Amino acid sequence: MTFKNLNIISPILVALEHQGYLTPTPIQEQAIPFIQQGRDLIGCAQTGTGKTAAFTIPILQHLSERAPKKAKAIRSLILTPTRELAIQISDNITCYGKNLKLKHTPIFGGVSQVNQVKALRTGTDILIATPGRLMDLMQQGHVDLSQIEIFVLDEADRMLDMGFVRDVQKIVAKLPPARQTLFFSATMPASIKKLADSMLRNPATVTVTPVSSTAQSINQHVYFVEKNDKNKLLSQILSDAAISRSLIFTRTKHGADKLVKQLIKEGIFAAAIHGNKSQNARQKALNGFKINKLRVLVATDIAARGIDIDELPHVINFDLPNIPETYVHRIGRTGRGGNTGTALSFCGSEEKADLKSIEKLIGFKLPVSLQTIV
Repeated sequence: MTFKNLNIISPILVALEHQGYLTPTPIQEQAIPFIQQGRDLIGCAQTGTGKTAAFTIPILQHLSERAPKKAKAIRSLILTPTRELAIQISDNITCYGKNLKLKHTPIFGGVSQVNQVKALRTGTDILIATPGRLMDLMQQGHVDLSQIEIFVLDEADRMLDMGFVRDVQKIVAKLPPARQTLFFSATMPASIKKLADSMLRNPATVTVTPVSSTAQSINQHVYFVEKNDKNKLLSQILSDAAISRSLIFTRTKHGADKLVKQLIKEGIFAAAIHGNKSQNARQKALNGFKINKLRVLVATDIAARGIDIDELPHVINFDLPNIPETYVHRIGRTGRGGNTGTALSFCGSEEKADLKSIEKLIGFKLPVSLQTIV
């Protein structure tokens, strides 16, 4: 199976080939035909399997093949929970749609709205938005959703985790009833299924891997280590020069900043990315990490689904998440695109219940590392 077999139009095929994409992933292979048919769809696959391309490619094709009913109208809305994801989706659309005459605009909070409003006034075909900023601009009269043809709710479960469900419902109420709706998520808890049932019409369902599973390309281990010894263990692990680049997750923003200070003291180039950082600071840190100027990026869970980096070899859970699905999203930053990866988790006495919940979700016990602190 190749993208040519999916009846993708030539301008998009050329763009995909330029990126080195010839063979669709399972979620793309199964979801794209349903979307091309105009079906509502629930797509569930583990993170890192290509969900973004599964909906952006057919959206680009649909919009390019049909003339807009109204000039400068927003024809597709992609709703996503974080700024990082909005930027990532926008970058993907830029790549896949570079040979098409379609405009797209990402809008998100944490930065001035001036340039975003300017882009909306000139017209955009595809709007990629976070709920808060979209609600603000709608209330100010800058956004008209009456011409939406395709609506995408990306990372639907994360939307619920972050408390966006009411905003999502208010936004959906402004969409035209005659639309195509697509739900994509790495996990599909009952609460999200209920939300989907209220918004979708006879949807097709595509589930390409067991819900909440972790990729087989990720080598996972857990270290039993007390809270006060975690810093020593991390230093010991990072003393291995073979660990070239690591994404480290902490539970709190304060914990992330504190850990970065320690790493810098030890001569390790590191930066933190979390909700208290400005958008410019977050992008600077992320870009530095992508080009290997930084060896370590320390993040809170706001970044768990917004970081898409080729060949990221290591993810380290300095703190275990208290929501087991979050573990799947965190470690899904590695082992992507056919590469292998390593996920290491530190578990203190007070986190053993969290570990048990994670193991129940993923369906197996994490191998225990017997490495000792020296």
